[in-house]
Amino acid sequence: MHQPNSIYIIIAALLSGAITFLLRAVPFMILRPLRRSVVVRLFGAWMPVGILLILSAITFRDSFTASEQWWIAPVSLAVTVIVHLLTKRNTTLSVVAGTVTFVVLTNLL
Repeated sequence: MHQPNSIYIIIAALLSGAITFLLRAVPFMILRPLRRSVVVRLFGAWMPVGILLILSAITFRDSFTASEQWWIAPVSLAVTVIVHLLTKRNTTLSVVAGTVTFVVLTNLL
């Protein structure tokens, strides 16, 4: 069986490193001129809301099939909204609080 020589391994490592670097850097280079775009700013404002809406819809759909625990999703949603408003719209903290509430209530009952 033939083993590759050192030059081949070094070239392959350098090439894969360069490709990895470019794949990670190109999105940032493309986004720099787009940051001033109205569309990108609108996406930044509305995407978190859209994601929360989709997650809420999926959670409510699944929670109503388990009729004895139907109230867990609305309570978790209320926690999410309250934390979101109390933390001056910190999306990460509100999603984590709502998710933790849902998981804890689901597993304790």
